[in-house]
Amino acid sequence: MSKLLAPRLAYFAGVARTEHVTRAAQEMNVPQSTLSRSMARLEQDLGVDLFARHGRTVSLTPAGRTFLASVERALAEIERAAEEVRADADPTTGKVAFGFLHTMGAETVPGLLHAFRADHPRVRFSLVQNYGEAMLERLRAGELDLCLTSPVPDAPDLVARRLDEQKLRLVVPADHSLAGRRRIRLAEASDETFVTLEPGYGLRRITDDLCKEAGFKPRIAFEGEEAETLRGLVAAGLGVALLPPPAVPRPGVVELTVTAPRAVREIGVAWLEGHPDTPPVAAFKRFLLSRKGRLLAD
Repeated sequence: MSKLLAPRLAYFAGVARTEHVTRAAQEMNVPQSTLSRSMARLEQDLGVDLFARHGRTVSLTPAGRTFLASVERALAEIERAAEEVRADADPTTGKVAFGFLHTMGAETVPGLLHAFRADHPRVRFSLVQNYGEAMLERLRAGELDLCLTSPVPDAPDLVARRLDEQKLRLVVPADHSLAGRRRIRLAEASDETFVTLEPGYGLRRITDDLCKEAGFKPRIAFEGEEAETLRGLVAAGLGVALLPPPAVPRPGVVELTVTAPRAVREIGVAWLEGHPDTPPVAAFKRFLLSRKGRLLAD
């Protein structure tokens, strides 16, 4: 029923406002015959009379007045939504829905936004911090325009571009027997207890893969959702962890360079294949791609 009614609602509101079919047709720039047929079909579909006819003029019946109140609210909501999407697409003041990893929220993303807004000072951002798979789901749902994630996804419905890589370090408690070292082969930590992110997080997958490449399966004591929480667990002596560099050095831990295997995570930007970009999204995408190789500070 709603599919049949929707195209006729604006016509109905116009006739109700003017109480004159000819005048309403002139104001809406449609043939009078089209408008008359549309109102007749609307009444037929609803099964009620919306208008009382008086020659060339009309007046609303009680049912028509009830219906008009709801129609005006619906049309106002549609107009509000149209204004909102037009505003979001405005090249100067539009909005970008941008997702990124938790570990990039302290320094990397604020620095990127600061640099971008030097040339686009009024563009607005809706920011979402989450782990990689969750952000890709939101990309596919149309809730995000772009996201920074790791590993760089390889999926037919997404476009992804590698932007940079970030070294991972083995983080150990400050009083650990390895704390006096500066470098370590990951295989030397095979007997250690690890704290990691939960399954589904990109960094967890990378940790598992690096340990496998080093010849062992990590013994995991704690799983979390945020890298700095893991650092706190390491500082408390509850295990060791493979983590990217912290935004601010944390007391109670020592961070060792991993010499083998090569311990890095790639960072890339992803978006939905075939999804049209608004001007502000296109501008921010160009900006991110221009930062290739210098996205991160290690």
